[in-house]
Amino acid sequence: MIAPACHDTAAAVAAVPAAGPDFAYISSGTWSLVGVEVRAPILSDAAMQANFTNEGGVCGTYRFLKNVMGLWLLQQCRRLWAQDRPVTYEELIELARRAPPFGPIVDPDDERFLRPTDMIAAIRSACEETGQPVPDTRGAVVRCILESLAVKYRWVVERLEAITGRPIRVIHIVGGGSRNELLCQLTADATGRPVYAGPAEATALGNALVQAMALGRLGGLDDIRAVVRRSVQVALYEPHPDPRWEEAAERMSRSDHRPGVEG
Repeated sequence: MIAPACHDTAAAVAAVPAAGPDFAYISSGTWSLVGVEVRAPILSDAAMQANFTNEGGVCGTYRFLKNVMGLWLLQQCRRLWAQDRPVTYEELIELARRAPPFGPIVDPDDERFLRPTDMIAAIRSACEETGQPVPDTRGAVVRCILESLAVKYRWVVERLEAITGRPIRVIHIVGGGSRNELLCQLTADATGRPVYAGPAEATALGNALVQAMALGRLGGLDDIRAVVRRSVQVALYEPHPDPRWEEAAERMSRSDHRPGVEG
């Protein structure tokens, strides 16, 4: 009997096809787990204040990460739109691709988005309360969600660098969200770093490969990741610099401060 990486995120991170240590990962799905791999827990005041956590990984590693709300926002909007007629994620992403860029930005981790009865109304309310244009089409709402996630990923990556004191040169997105081409490109653009997307089934792949390691077929994490790189086609998204991402990041930093309320 073999005990593999016993948490889905641990298995997914084991299957990140990184070739070196200077990477961050985003295990992307309903939630987004954004972090780095370290050899010892980070227990600093800065880590606590930024609400990061240390979770056990494979081969003596720790996953130093932050949980971001993720594609839950899009899933809940789609659920409401589907009450009129069935709508696919592909249709919604195409609408977002056509929507004007650099629209309103919300903090995906705002508590109002955790269990709303109407996610669309909650997003529009957050935009209105922060003095931003209210998205009035499906494409604009989805674009708001994806750009907001990309900016939040940027916020987390910058704090990972500051807290760990080491550079992050690339980002690997694994899990179902790696199939969202627009989100992957926006993440590269917002963070200014290349994004490697895939594998989508990282949890299953990591689980199987950790068991192979336990049976002596693989020597460690480097071997596991080399197998993933040889076995899976990974998409590369190069960043397109744009100064408007700076302004978008500033708007997110102000998103908790409503007009007339002290922050």
